Amino acid sequence: MKRTSAFYSSLIFTLLVCAFLVIPVVMSMTAGVTVNYFVGIKSGLTIRWIMEVWELYSETIFLSLGLSIACLVVTLILGIPTAYVLAKKPGRVARIIEEFLVLPIAIPGLAIALALIITYGGFRDFRTSWVFILVGHVLYTFPFMVRSVLAILSSIDFRTLEEGAASLGAGFWQRFFTVILPNIRSGILAGSLMVITLSIGEFNLTWMLHTPITKTLPVGLADAYASMRLEVGSAYTLIFFVMILPLLIAIQAYGNPKPRKKANIIEDKPTLSVPKI
Repeated sequence: MKRTSAFYSSLIFTLLVCAFLVIPVVMSMTAGVTVNYFVGIKSGLTIRWIMEVWELYSETIFLSLGLSIACLVVTLILGIPTAYVLAKKPGRVARIIEEFLVLPIAIPGLAIALALIITYGGFRDFRTSWVFILVGHVLYTFPFMVRSVLAILSSIDFRTLEEGAASLGAGFWQRFFTVILPNIRSGILAGSLMVITLSIGEFNLTWMLHTPITKTLPVGLADAYASMRLEVGSAYTLIFFVMILPLLIAIQAYGNPKPRKKANIIEDKPTLSVPKI
């Protein structure tokens, strides 16, 4: 098919938008390995700033990873059954519950954090632990998991699949784990991708909930840009990308459906037997 000028115009526009978004990130990452950013690359390359970030903020990196994994586990345990119930029993009540679940997205993160502090701030041990931040992250990311799984459940006829499995003698849990979960894997992986990225990169809510001993990666990044050299903050950004990109690639690679092997069908061809004379 012959490509028109409109195609090339849209392609050029898309490349320009991508360049507009990617170039600042590349420049920031380059600053993290430059001796002096204001002089430029000609000042030389170094890993000094990366080592300095690792010495000062390594605990924030590990805490953010642990928080994101814990947040993912909690949202999976709570989100998948919630989406299943909402899809199983559709109606006005289900719609109202769904709208209430989505409220944390519409409310600013600072407001959610303030509400948590007012409600649970009196429990000192809870307030100063990383679990307090985890509660805020779960509230913020939970709707994304529910919506992702619910969208897949609404697009497939899972009731017929369940009825077929039940007619073969499968119990509820067997149907749930062997029929429902495999068919909504793409929704689970999409929700997991959003939960992990949002949890690792969440700043507004975390900034209000954190303490000096529960400082996460985004809070440490803001602290590095505010109180350190620009190269230190850029090195922090570089570590963030190196940490998050393999995780995202792994999730997306696992989410792609594997091609099914074609079954080798051997057809029995009839043979003609010639009688001997």
